[in-house]
Amino acid sequence: MNDMYSVSSAQIDERISFIRKTYAHLLGAVVAFIAIEYGLFATGVGWAVAESMLSVSWLLVLGLFMGIGWLANWWAMKDTSPALQYAGLALYVVAQAVIFVPLLAIAAMYSDPSVIPMAGVTTLIVFAGLTVAVFATKKDFSFLRTGLVVATFLAMGAIVAAILFGFNLGLFFSIAMAGLASGYILYYTSNVLHHYRPNQHVAASLALFSAVALLFWYILRIFMARD
Repeated sequence: MNDMYSVSSAQIDERISFIRKTYAHLLGAVVAFIAIEYGLFATGVGWAVAESMLSVSWLLVLGLFMGIGWLANWWAMKDTSPALQYAGLALYVVAQAVIFVPLLAIAAMYSDPSVIPMAGVTTLIVFAGLTVAVFATKKDFSFLRTGLVVATFLAMGAIVAAILFGFNLGLFFSIAMAGLASGYILYYTSNVLHHYRPNQHVAASLALFSAVALLFWYILRIFMARD
């Protein structure tokens, strides 16, 4: 990330404005995600989508999701086009909502339905705690980048192998992935304080939302594994 005129070197008012915009957009993304999921399942569309997605290869689903995620982030980083930035954030929220449909359907049908709100609250608590830790210490966690990238590739390799050979990655993998998501929250939150440019609040909110969604996915799987 180009640190030329980063938020860390901006005037205090500009820094505060950037942080407020970033977290306001993050909140908007979370609310939109919840609204989409509620609309899908309330209308019955979610069940049909879940059935369709579970009947196709998840290698295809993950490949499409990763491609859409890359495109959405590329759009969100476009400093010259605010409209394209918002299009990227909107596209990513919709993509996350769609890929979550099968997991939420399984959680609602085969597990105690209370695991969904419990996982949501737990995700919020963990995210809030990590955010407070970064803001309180003002520590730059950019040194985590290499480790996070390596761990992500290892995790993707394990997921692909599980899909190809039909084995269950299990509870400990979910716990490890929740730890990876927490690392990304630390990394992206420190970028909000140190490395984003003041006009990149949409991109910053997308990055944070991606980490929160990953954390929620695996915390939900941890709760479901109790049954």
